[in-house]
Amino acid sequence: MRILLTGRNGQVGSELERALPALGEVIASDRGTLDLADPGAIRRVVREVKPGLIVNAAAYNAVDKAESETALAMQVNAEAPGMLAEEARRLGALMVHYSTDYVFDGEKRMPYAEEDAPNPISYYGRTKLEGERTVAASGCRHLILRTSWVFGPRAANFYQIIQRKARAGESMRMVDDQTSVPTPSAFLAEHTVALLRADASGLLHLVPSGKATRYEFARAVVGAVGSTSHVDAARTTEFPTAARRPTYSVLDNRKLAALLARALPDWRELLPSLVERL
Repeated sequence: MRILLTGRNGQVGSELERALPALGEVIASDRGTLDLADPGAIRRVVREVKPGLIVNAAAYNAVDKAESETALAMQVNAEAPGMLAEEARRLGALMVHYSTDYVFDGEKRMPYAEEDAPNPISYYGRTKLEGERTVAASGCRHLILRTSWVFGPRAANFYQIIQRKARAGESMRMVDDQTSVPTPSAFLAEHTVALLRADASGLLHLVPSGKATRYEFARAVVGAVGSTSHVDAARTTEFPTAARRPTYSVLDNRKLAALLARALPDWRELLPSLVERL
């Protein structure tokens, strides 16, 4: 099977490029070879590759910039996935697309299930929700995977900021009123392959078990790298941003665990293996 992977240089895409060869021949693209802001390029590349599987790991992830770069964010996160899905339908291919916990407003205080009604409070969240809808509406075979707080050894992410400060022995302040599930990019790639082997489809929440505030996550990373850095708790209001974040966006992964017929590890158990790779 030929597999078209977008976003190969991102933190999720780079892990997928390592994992997907177990399923077939991978043609991995980056912005230079497939710019999702270019509708013509999307259709041209898909028709040249003729994949049996499209894995869309590319996205516009600048949450705050999306409040002003609205057209670009909507094109990359919503319109482009819809075009990829239309091409997948034409080819009879399966499409995998990644979404986010930011499609929820954070008002709930129990983990969000797949059936819960989305209500994004940022423009980024709106574009990601619209991406889900355009993929589903295309009529192609699809697997939409919502995840949260993705971190890993590649790209600029919350984990990288913390571990750099921790290794330098710097003190830091992290908010303790935003709660979600930290998700390693390697976990995402590994479980995407497992779901494809299980012939999964539809909408699933793909996160490890457990939850954390950003403050708790920072303390766990500091401990994992063996640092003595001090972490103080802060409130979100102390760090004004252009976009609002949900205060609680823990995703329920019970449907995922049942489909794979195994318990999912707590995110804390996954930290040591990531530290070893740095």
